[in-house]
Amino acid sequence: MYLIKTPFWLRLLYPTLTWRKLNDTKTIFITFDDGPIPNVTPFVLNSLKEYNAKATFFCIGDNIRKHPDIFSEVAEAGHAIGNHTFNHLRGWDTDDDVYVDNALQCHQLVASHLFRPPHGRIKKSQIRKLCAVIPDLEIIMWDVLSGDFDQQLSPENCLKNVLRTTEPGSIVVFHDSLKAFDRLQYTLPRALAAWKEKGYQFGTL
Repeated sequence: MYLIKTPFWLRLLYPTLTWRKLNDTKTIFITFDDGPIPNVTPFVLNSLKEYNAKATFFCIGDNIRKHPDIFSEVAEAGHAIGNHTFNHLRGWDTDDDVYVDNALQCHQLVASHLFRPPHGRIKKSQIRKLCAVIPDLEIIMWDVLSGDFDQQLSPENCLKNVLRTTEPGSIVVFHDSLKAFDRLQYTLPRALAAWKEKGYQFGTL
């Protein structure tokens, strides 16, 4: 089970994490987790370019190692880049020192102050340790989860998820992964078109 719109009580439980970026400019923040990979990440880059939109990519270190050319394309296109650990570790199931070392391994490749925990699962002890070893670290969560990773979700409902819950300041999560691609391929261009028609701007974190 997962929630499309992050409830206020969850934000209260983790007040030091970034869940949204309130603003007066009707800006939203599109993010992509789990890349870079062939086919899917280039599709995302082309879709964003068509709408002159910038986004933030939370990259897995091992995928950067495997696909350095695609990673370079993301950076050269002017998108922001964040750390998503080297091996997509789930914090709740991982020893703190192992988790932090894995995040640092990815940090060597991305050199970013932005971090998103895979699956959104991170212990408070891991938050403290990460912030102690990576200067100015900002842990980015979200307030809109597209559900594109859910293979039981139709592409049409994935689109409805993001359009009905996004508002100014929203941080929206998509995944540039093979698992999500059927829904992402349908949803992303249509969401970008709808958001642009509503007067939204697209910011990086």
